[in-house]
Amino acid sequence: MSAPAAGIEVSGVSHRYGGETVLHDIALSLPAGQTIALVGPDGVGKSTLLGLIAGVRKLQSGRISTLGVDIGNRAAREAFLPRLAFMPQGLGKNLYPTLSVRENIDFFGCLFALDARTRATHITHLLNATGLAPFPDRPAGKLSGGMKQKLSLCCALVHEPDLLILDEPTTGVDPLSRRQFWALVDQMRRERPGMTVLVSTAYMDEADRFSCWSP
Repeated sequence: MSAPAAGIEVSGVSHRYGGETVLHDIALSLPAGQTIALVGPDGVGKSTLLGLIAGVRKLQSGRISTLGVDIGNRAAREAFLPRLAFMPQGLGKNLYPTLSVRENIDFFGCLFALDARTRATHITHLLNATGLAPFPDRPAGKLSGGMKQKLSLCCALVHEPDLLILDEPTTGVDPLSRRQFWALVDQMRRERPGMTVLVSTAYMDEADRFSCWSP
């Protein structure tokens, strides 16, 4: 029997901004291949913890292993980053507003060194899956909030990551677009069942839909 896939292990992690402690001695053990919610109100350090798990914030104290990778080891962390997709908090924060829908996704595909044929295949699939196929040439800045979040998700998924981190992705989005967004995430998880999805949210109704959650 093969060993279970490594998940996310957080031990003794604390983090400060100036004189303010935002995380204190955090310990978590999260499984791989699941959709997991970190639930809590604004200002409790969810975004900071996600940034540390992703390796996009510098670890100040403690230890984090993300899918078997020691995030405190710079070389290992940099080698791991292509396996990660991080969608930051805020509507369309990872988008370029003057680029079109297709150009945004293609740009992210280029960042991860996908060849032209692979990019074209992935873009077509993602546009069809998200309902954005009729709008490939529309500038991202002209999209509604819900459409921006769908495009942000396309950009995050174009390189087929092993870990998808979503930082409060539906904050400021209308209820219908929220439901559509999570239906889309569920669909993507069915297509890639081995992908781990880590979500932060302040909405308990969203947390209820996930396979497990951590306070």
